[in-house]
Amino acid sequence: MDFDVFHVFSLIGIIAFAASGAVVAMEEGYDILGVFVLGLVTAFGGGVVRNLLIGIPVTTLWSQGVYLKTAFFAILIVFLMPSRLIWHWKRTEAFFDAIGLSAFAIQGSLFAVDAGLPLSAVMVAGMMTGIGGGMIRDIMVGRKPLVLRDEIYAVWAILAGCAVGLGPMKQPWQLVVLFSFVVLFRMLSVHYKWKLPRRTLSGARGHADDKAQLGGGL
Repeated sequence: MDFDVFHVFSLIGIIAFAASGAVVAMEEGYDILGVFVLGLVTAFGGGVVRNLLIGIPVTTLWSQGVYLKTAFFAILIVFLMPSRLIWHWKRTEAFFDAIGLSAFAIQGSLFAVDAGLPLSAVMVAGMMTGIGGGMIRDIMVGRKPLVLRDEIYAVWAILAGCAVGLGPMKQPWQLVVLFSFVVLFRMLSVHYKWKLPRRTLSGARGHADDKAQLGGGL
């Protein structure tokens, strides 16, 4: 399996996700150890979850020396960066996040295809590789996972997995086209604020509580 075409994109994605985790940790007031832990978890959490799902040893993480060093230095730079530059970076965060989402979703899908797994597993592997790190980050800091309540996010990772699983998406130019489409549609969903249908029961719960109180008074 040839991942050279995504080497640069993977590095950009790791930098974006590691920096994202570091920024969230600093927003929560974590010390330097907490900043590094959350940054590394955000950068590599999705890949670890994917490996667990498709039976690849988690220890393969330690063979990714270049990516680990890249994430480490990205977190260190963010930690030492002036606050005004951090807020400036956050304005372009969605674009780099889209690059990371696309690259990791496609790579996770290719791992699953190479392992001979069915389409459903390929789609789940693509989704978890793309969004797993961000979900673990949000859960660790006590936030509702952004990917489940923000503009359409996980859907693009699932569709990337579907495209890889259904077709012979192994030529570099095909993967680059797919990568570009995922980035494009993720940015369109951010710009136009596309959201999946949602339903809240907060109003219905309050109404039920009122009825219960009235019934108890009788």
